[in-house]
This record gives sequence, C-alpha cells and structure tokens, in this order.
Amino acid sequence: MITSEIVDRVMIITLNRPERMNAFNEKMCGELILALDEADENDDVRAVILTGAGNAFCAGMDLEKGAETFMDHTPLVEYRDAGGMLSLRIFEMKKPMIAAINGAAVGIGITMTLPMDIRIASTDAKMGFVFARRGITMEACSGWFLPRLVGMGKASEWVFTGRMISASEAYEGRLVNKIVEPDELMSAAMEIAADIAENTSCVSVTLSRQLMWTMLGANHPVESHKIESKMIHWTGKQADAQEGIEAFLEKRKADFKMKSSSDMPPFYPWGTDRTYEVDKK
Repeated sequence: MITSEIVDRVMIITLNRPERMNAFNEKMCGELILALDEADENDDVRAVILTGAGNAFCAGMDLEKGAETFMDHTPLVEYRDAGGMLSLRIFEMKKPMIAAINGAAVGIGITMTLPMDIRIASTDAKMGFVFARRGITMEACSGWFLPRLVGMGKASEWVFTGRMISASEAYEGRLVNKIVEPDELMSAAMEIAADIAENTSCVSVTLSRQLMWTMLGANHPVESHKIESKMIHWTGKQADAQEGIEAFLEKRKADFKMKSSSDMPPFYPWGTDRTYEVDKK
C-alpha cells in the first residue's frame, strides 16, 4: 500500500497503489500511521515528504465496494472515521510534513494533507472536496482544518460545489504553498526538507510546529503567550540554544545535538485530547 525510504534525513513516504490511483483504504491508513510513528521515533529523520506513485496523488476512498463503500455496521457511538484518525496522528507529529501533490488529490486524498505543514503541487495536480457530489460529508477533521487554512468563504465554495480545482486555483486560495512543473516537484519538496534537516534544531521545530497548530483553537493571544513563555524560558537553558548562538557568532554551521525523541520539555505536549485510539491493523 505504501513504501518508505530515508534519504538525507528525510523520510519519503509514497502511496503505492498506482493501478488504483493510490485509492485510500483502512489498510493504507494503518500503514501510514505506522510509518509516521517510525518517523517520529527515528532521530535520523528530520522531515517527512508524502507523495503518490504514478500519475495520481490519491484518488480518494477506494470505491471497489460500490454503493456499500461507506456502509459501516459499527455502532454509531463507537465509529471513528479512519481518515480522521490519520489526520489526528499527523496533527501530533514531531517532525514537519510536506505533501508533494503530484496528481489528482480527491476526498481523503486532499483532506489528509490539511494537517501537514507545507503543500507543494505539480501543475498537473487537481484537487476536489467532492463529498457533496457523492452524498457524504467532510471527514478527516477537515471541518476544523480547511476553514483555518483557506478561510470560510473559500472552504464553503469548494465543499458546497464539490467541483475539482486546479493547482493554480489551489495556490491562489492558499491551499498550497507553491506550484511547480511535474519534474521539479520532488526536488522542490526535498529542498525545503533539506533546509530543515541541515540548519535547524529538531526540538525547536517540534515545539514551534505544535505551538502554531494548537494555537489555532485558542480564544485569546495570551494562551500563546503562556506557552511561548515556557518554551523560551526552557529552550534558553538548553544545549541547542547555546550551540545556535555560538555558531552564529563564530560564523559557522550549527551542530544541534538535542533529540525530539528524548529531549523535550516536561510541559510538552500541552492541551491535546488523546482520548481517541488509533487502529493500526
């Protein structure tokens, strides 16, 4: 369902069902979550890139069951959307994630990218929040992520119409950071990932990533101030801060040693509801 490899401290995960346009199912979901667990636990991994094999990124939920695709007999109070479980796992990542959208990204194929940090699209890519055209509704926590990323007006237009949007429209609507030619997609993603891997403190990146995502739901800027005060107070006493300042003054490249697997502050994580369970089968 997926493949993964580590190249220059970057884990590249590829959705690998090209014969099905990388259509999503629960097995793929479980494999993705396990790969993300591995990325977080491996201190040699500083960033993650997700892309698709073949001409598509992900065509959405696999519809091989036809009209019964979305019929689930789990009791309503127990049912958890698989895409939502994946999005929640991505939300909690310590490592930054880049989506390299190489082709069609539809339904879960685009909503799974929303909790990622950076989205780069090929000029060949097309995206669609097509739920209303299939008689279903938004999923994968997209009701929380999408309006925050692109605004309520644009989110409403794309979701209510369910139409496909081009890479250029996605860029204009702030859904993707940049668009590039197809043969430049992975190099563009790797360039950003390499900059993170080679020049930054992993602990600093992890804390900043979680700060920005969790503060999207804060009611007042003082909530960010409280966390930022803890972070700057704690990081200022750590080895990476000393190394970063000394490297700057000595005009050399910093050699950060701290690890996100073992060197996080005692107040991390903060404010996260971990009452859900992730099925990795």
